[in-house]
Parts: sequence; C-alpha cells; structure tokens
Amino acid sequence: MLRIHFTTEDLSRLRVAARPDPLWEIVNSLHLLQNRQGALVFDPWRREVRQAVARAGLTRTVASLHRLYPCAAYLPDFLTPGRGIPDLETGLDQVLSTPATRMSAELGRLFADGPVPPVARRLAEGDVETLERLADSLRRYYAVAVEPYRDVIVSAVDADRPVRAEAALSHGPEGLLATYADFAWRDDGVLETGYPVDKELELRGRSLTMIPSFFCIRHPVALADEELPPVLVHPVTPDPGWLTLARGPGSGGDAGVRAAGLPVAQLIGHTRAAVLEVLGRPMTTTQLGRALRLTLSTASRHATVLREAGLVASERRGSRVLHRRTALGDALMNGGPSPL
Repeated sequence: MLRIHFTTEDLSRLRVAARPDPLWEIVNSLHLLQNRQGALVFDPWRREVRQAVARAGLTRTVASLHRLYPCAAYLPDFLTPGRGIPDLETGLDQVLSTPATRMSAELGRLFADGPVPPVARRLAEGDVETLERLADSLRRYYAVAVEPYRDVIVSAVDADRPVRAEAALSHGPEGLLATYADFAWRDDGVLETGYPVDKELELRGRSLTMIPSFFCIRHPVALADEELPPVLVHPVTPDPGWLTLARGPGSGGDAGVRAAGLPVAQLIGHTRAAVLEVLGRPMTTTQLGRALRLTLSTASRHATVLREAGLVASERRGSRVLHRRTALGDALMNGGPSPL
C-alpha cells in the first residue's frame, strides 16, 4: 500500500501533467513486454512490437534494457527524471546528466542481490560512451514501441484531462483525487492506493505532479527516493480493441479510421471514438457499457456528447434508450463526405 500524506498547503499545489512523459512510457512499456498483465488490452500491441523489434534488429538491445528496467518493486529513479517531460530528447539529456555518485548508488541497489551486469557497472562508473549507447538504445526502442502509437497515447491523455479539470473546478483538489478509480481519499488527508511495497510519502509542502501514462497498468507508480520532487504516474489504460481501432480495417498497419486526414480518436478522444465505432449497430446504454467495459453513467455521458454533436441519435423505447450512429457519424468514421 502507498500512502501519500497531504496538508492543506500540499493540496493547493497539486498539479496534473498536460502530456505523457516519453521516459515513463518507455519504462511502463518495457514492463508490459516482461509480463502478461492486461492481456486483453495489450497482447495485440505486444505481438506487434515484438515483431517490430525483431525486424529492427533490436532483440539484444531490448533484452539489455530489460536488465536495467526490470518488472520489479524497485527501479532506479535516474531513468525517469523530471516531472512530466514532454519530449524524449530533453528527458534523455537529464538522464545523461545524472551525477555518477547517484547513478552508482541506484544501480547498486537495483543489483544488490546479484551480479552487476558489465553495462550497469560502466554506467555506475560514469563511462560517457556507455551513457551515449544507453541513450541511443532508448531512442531506437522508443521508435518501434512507443512512437508509432503516439497519436493514440496523446488522445487517451487528452480525453482524460478534461475529466480531472472538471472535478478540480467543481470540487477542488479533493474532488480531483476522487476521480482516480484506484485511489482512496481518507478524511485525515491521506491518499491510499495499491502498491507492490508498503510506502509512506510525506509531501512536506512540495507539489505532487500527477503524470498520466498509457502503458501504466494495475496501480500508480511513485519514485523510490522520497527526497526527489514527488510524482505519481497513473494509468490511462485504453479499452480492449484500441489497437484495431487505431489501425482501422484493411489499413495494413497504417493509421486507421480518419476524418480530414486525422485519426478520429485524435479529434474526439479514444473512448468516444470507440463508442462511435461500436454504435455502427444500435445499442442500449447497458449494451454499450458492456461492450466497452464502461459504467452506465460513463457510457450515457459519452453518448450524450456524441448526440449533441450530431454523431449519434438516441430514442427511448419503453424503459430503454437505444443509441445508433447517424449518417454524419458514419461519414466521420469512414472518412467519406459529410451528408451536410
């Protein structure tokens, strides 16, 4: 269990990163390649990325990265610097700028129970050539495992952010924290969430940054060193079938469903794009929620927004409300001319 202790001042300094952090997406995606978590959601991505890794000749490179980024309770903090860095190169510059003493201490903790791999030993010694090779390995991995899915990742984060903003504006920081499904807010100012180890985090007047992560799954992630500026990486896990939706039928691997040259998910958000996709046949709110694993209130809200945009029509039949995609919705999904 992770427990984060807030004072009133700490709550007022809470912030949410506007964009996904490339280095956290690298970390969490590498972990997903080492386990079977979220199989329904991420197995198609795993298969696609493993094939891409093999084609790019990166099999040994990724295996080496797994040694530095193990799916374990501890990860060296220097691999994820900053508080939501929006671009990869800025993040890599910070990684390469880590003092050798800190790098040595964190790598020593990572390999405390076993032999230190030669690469880790050279990193701990501050070897410049090894540091540059690490940065190049991360760039090449990012290019095949994260970058091809960036539109979907950004869309998922963009769809998540308004939900948090609305809660913060309506109910303050406590309302914002209450929107995270895996968190429990206690009356004594403590935020609790599941965690691999028992951990207490005292903010002591410091700003906590919430960082959304597409490849984060099961529980949020915090830095191991409590003296570093605190961050909490939280999941914005996509719905099952997200990769098929992103690619689109018959796309041959190119970006799928588009309107005006842009993926629909980038225009209206991933979840609403999924709602619009399944409403190619009429569904009740209950059926829609079951199809996309959404709560009834969430399914109803998305259907309402799409109806107000003219993309979905709804009609009441007895006690049920039946939703279907309109001609305008069809045109948007199929990339055809608007009926208007």
